[in-house]
Amino acid sequence: MTPPPARRRRTAANGTAPAHNLPRRGTIRRAQVITTYGVGSLIAVDHESFVVSGLDEADRSWSKDESRVVHERRLARLLDVDHFRLPPASEDTSRDGLRVRRFPLMHSCPGCDELQPHRDFSPPAGRSVCGTCEVDLVPSRFVVACEAGHLDEFPYWQWVHRSPDRDATRLGTCGGKLRMRTTGRTSSLRSIVISCTCGQVPEVSMEGSFRRNALKDLRLTCRGARPWLGLSAVDPAGCGLPLRTLQRGSSSVWQPVLKSALSIPPWSNGRADPLAGHWDALRQFDNREHIGIYLKGAFQGACPIPLDEVMDLLDAEREEDPEGEAEPSFDHRYRALRNKEYERLRQGNDESEHSRDEQFVCETPLGDQNVLRPLGITGPMLVKKLREVRALKAFTRLVDTESTTDAKEMALSEKPLRWLPAMEVQGEGVFLRLDENRLDAWEKATAVAARVERMRTAHQRMLDQRADDPSRAVQSPATPRLVLLHTLAHVLINEWSLDAGYPSASLRERLYAADDMAGVLVYTATSDSAGSLGGLVAQGEPDNLDRTIRSAVRRAEWCSSDPLCMETTVSGTDGTNLAACHACVMLPETSCEHNNILLDRALLVGTPEDPSLGFFGVALAS
Repeated sequence: MTPPPARRRRTAANGTAPAHNLPRRGTIRRAQVITTYGVGSLIAVDHESFVVSGLDEADRSWSKDESRVVHERRLARLLDVDHFRLPPASEDTSRDGLRVRRFPLMHSCPGCDELQPHRDFSPPAGRSVCGTCEVDLVPSRFVVACEAGHLDEFPYWQWVHRSPDRDATRLGTCGGKLRMRTTGRTSSLRSIVISCTCGQVPEVSMEGSFRRNALKDLRLTCRGARPWLGLSAVDPAGCGLPLRTLQRGSSSVWQPVLKSALSIPPWSNGRADPLAGHWDALRQFDNREHIGIYLKGAFQGACPIPLDEVMDLLDAEREEDPEGEAEPSFDHRYRALRNKEYERLRQGNDESEHSRDEQFVCETPLGDQNVLRPLGITGPMLVKKLREVRALKAFTRLVDTESTTDAKEMALSEKPLRWLPAMEVQGEGVFLRLDENRLDAWEKATAVAARVERMRTAHQRMLDQRADDPSRAVQSPATPRLVLLHTLAHVLINEWSLDAGYPSASLRERLYAADDMAGVLVYTATSDSAGSLGGLVAQGEPDNLDRTIRSAVRRAEWCSSDPLCMETTVSGTDGTNLAACHACVMLPETSCEHNNILLDRALLVGTPEDPSLGFFGVALAS
């Protein structure tokens, strides 16, 4: 037999290796890469399922034209990166998009009932059909995950054979093939039956597979699989944590860890962008002359920013350094970032004093602010221009991002990167504060403190249960002023969505609650044009704001679920709410900073038995 001719390596026109010609599978919006379909998440496209790939190859695959660099020094410093990048576009006209890998690999065929890896069905190129039946394959509905963020295939072989044998993950070790069928008798897991043609074991239903200890009873633990980094990628540090069975589309499979920052002066005019990547070096110098020498060397003698401006930027950055700690924790640094935003929102930033490039414009309203005094509201500000950068820091599985620690956050790449994916959004908003004297007197009331303590205890119990070590669990932030501000922000968003025509999902809250802060910013920073034409700013004029707050608080006096809603002693996730439900104050998840927990409208309006419990109770009675 004559051997075939040697295969020639294909080359591009310039003699280099050709570019990958990967098939396209659907489209998603850029904002969804941060909030819904980020790295490590599962995405369903038609009848197929994929996991979004890690960022290790993104420097090469993400086009710089379609995935431009975004600068926000305050947030970059917090997250220890040099810059951010917009996710790539995925329209038909884009040259590239977000890379994905097929997952889960286990598929079933509705025609022949076989359950096996996708490749074993011998599907035609570019299609996901059974090579024998020509029927669309169905990706496994079930996956397993651990609290460390690992993700793996459901162990069907072990489930049927009731075996903890780790070597049996390769099908066929018993001489048989797995099959999956649905009896159709019920819509429960009992109707999903798995069997093996080896004849050594009876068929088993999927009932009980979601029990917390279902896989632990089989002595199966997590092996550290990371399919978003590659089909054979396993965490080198190992794992060994308990596995939980999840439905492929469950929200527990992937939850983003998002961090955001507002662009505030002196960082909000974009002039500091050329210095990205030089800040760590500049902070090493205390002498103005030495800084000037460094800038001349870094920019070949032509620094685009005057030295005086560089010195002002360095002073502003050092002002956000947490005091009293050599190596401050992430929470302390994030709190310092919020403190500086609160100060700037109080001070304002008049548009007439700055150029068109200014991205933060915050002005005092023209109306008489005294009309707000009976409500205990002070210092309203009109935020006419606002820029927010939201970055995807990491992701978690099975645990809420609020209760997580760094140990449970899964990185977006195998190797450390000096950038993160982020969205840059523009908008406007209204900022207001609560009168400190009135607030101090209100939160010291025994009934108020006791009501919030019930919520704080329930929230802390939830955080302790989800922590590996309860002694290192995240501390609940619940305080009377936080719950009050949080609930007030929710009723304002609901009111403006009804009165001013904003979709509630296009409005967001940003809370500033601490011993020295009591403010809330409601804004329209979205990636589309909803509310970017001054409509929300107009609602911040004192007369309009007075009517809005009175209407919103009166509306909160009654819920369609009352008296059950108002009189309940346990509400929300693990009892972390009191008088709050979807019929009164809860919002879409994208609008809320705290996942719709720590809410209680009784702290706004009081209860029928004790109207003085509400911060606005006296104002409503007058």
